[in-house]
Amino acid sequence: MVNLSDIVSFCDNRVRRTEIGDFPGAENGLQVANNGKITKIGASVDAGIVPFQKAIEAKIDFLIVHHGLFWNPPVPITGANYEKIKVLIEGNLAVYGCHLPLDGHREIGNNALIAKALGLKQLDWFLEYQGTKIGLIAEAFKNREELKANLHKLFPKTFTAIEYGSPEPKKIAISSGSGNSVVGELLKAGVDTLVTGELRQHHFNMAQELKLNLYACGHYATEVFGVQALAKEVAQKFNLDYEFIQTDCPL
Repeated sequence: MVNLSDIVSFCDNRVRRTEIGDFPGAENGLQVANNGKITKIGASVDAGIVPFQKAIEAKIDFLIVHHGLFWNPPVPITGANYEKIKVLIEGNLAVYGCHLPLDGHREIGNNALIAKALGLKQLDWFLEYQGTKIGLIAEAFKNREELKANLHKLFPKTFTAIEYGSPEPKKIAISSGSGNSVVGELLKAGVDTLVTGELRQHHFNMAQELKLNLYACGHYATEVFGVQALAKEVAQKFNLDYEFIQTDCPL
């Protein structure tokens, strides 16, 4: 059994929580406390009632999530919001949210770990937000067919390819989750090939017009890496059990 405050302090330091900016209202860090004692660490991409229920059933009492509880202005704790918080309190489940700090982390971030899973070397970082570059630029495979094959293997259920860029890209940009703010920045960064989570319909036209290779691999699927890496480090540091809470999100 470990003190909640010790685990929160470790997580805050590891992801440099206070140094990395995020979207307004994201509120990274401890979002819901428990009784102050932790016996098992969990990780989940989303802070939803189903992941919470599964975590409690697995006897997890500290859950690290990528998409936390808070994104918008304060909302009443009624209806579905009440039920979600009720599950947390009654289940003694603490929730720790970590969004952009776990996208752009150079070691345990989503983008760094996607590159590692693909066997690619980090070259540079781009896509600056509040003073921190979140997007990764990595070395390329010999050709996009090799890249496509490896992406399909890594993301078999969610992979989509839009190919109008170079058949032999020199570099690859990686940005997990939403690629909405990334596509327009690629050519400025000297890249015509992007691996991301999700795209919008108009990005198909942009790919044709700007000569880009765009690979959408699933928002959820591209963001399972960071929370698992952080949770595993916490579990190892404090000699606790760990479990990943998988959901069937197809997006």
